[in-house]
Amino acid sequence: MCGAKNRDTVRLNKAIASTGFCSRRKADALIFSGRVQVNGRPEQNPARSVGIEDKISVDGRPLAQRQVPICVLLHKPVHVVCTAHDPEGRRTVLDCLPESLRGHRLFPVGRLDYFSEGLLLLTNDGALAHRLMHPSRHQAKIYEVLVRGRVGEDALRAMRSGMTLAEGEKLAPIAVRASLDSRGDTLLTLTLHQGVNRQLRRMCRDLNLTILRLKRVSQGILELDGLPVGKARLLDADETSRLRQSLGLDAEAHRA
Repeated sequence: MCGAKNRDTVRLNKAIASTGFCSRRKADALIFSGRVQVNGRPEQNPARSVGIEDKISVDGRPLAQRQVPICVLLHKPVHVVCTAHDPEGRRTVLDCLPESLRGHRLFPVGRLDYFSEGLLLLTNDGALAHRLMHPSRHQAKIYEVLVRGRVGEDALRAMRSGMTLAEGEKLAPIAVRASLDSRGDTLLTLTLHQGVNRQLRRMCRDLNLTILRLKRVSQGILELDGLPVGKARLLDADETSRLRQSLGLDAEAHRA
């Protein structure tokens, strides 16, 4: 549940968990024990539907208003870290967000390293984030990688057939297109279907290719589509629906 298309109600246990007060399982225990009130009245049914306007209390103490789950697409710049807080004081992806989005407890889903740019998702929807990062639901990601000079056919063949990294990790074959730019450098467009840490940088290292720029341009159904560097936007209703469908979340949302 993210973006502009929000469902009207959710189960009581999910509403409690979405405030950050406790887990959904703990919320069930609180409800069954009679410690939860909805609009001032005791409620012992975890499946009770509640809306954003309903007031939920535990032991008579009002809970914070639950967050409406949202999902944000950011064009991450270089020299920005993919964390909520950085002990070294570097700029984080949360610093790139407009003020209107900073109160939603967003966190990045996946990573782009400090020197990479491109498409990055942020959300406050734990179920969506978990599904996006789960290996069984790995989404194809397309990158544009500019490398110095001409890339030989041997290197392209190695990428397309599946490499073994110096550390011993076996990589699946990837689709790759190569084109020369006006300076004689090579733009590689690569499609990845697995989530090996720093895969492209390690591949290029082992193939003696020098990366000049690394940019993620799409992830699953989502694309940067002209979004300026450093800018963010909410997913629209259509993107939200298609993303959830691609992850198999719609049926679960209807049961929630």
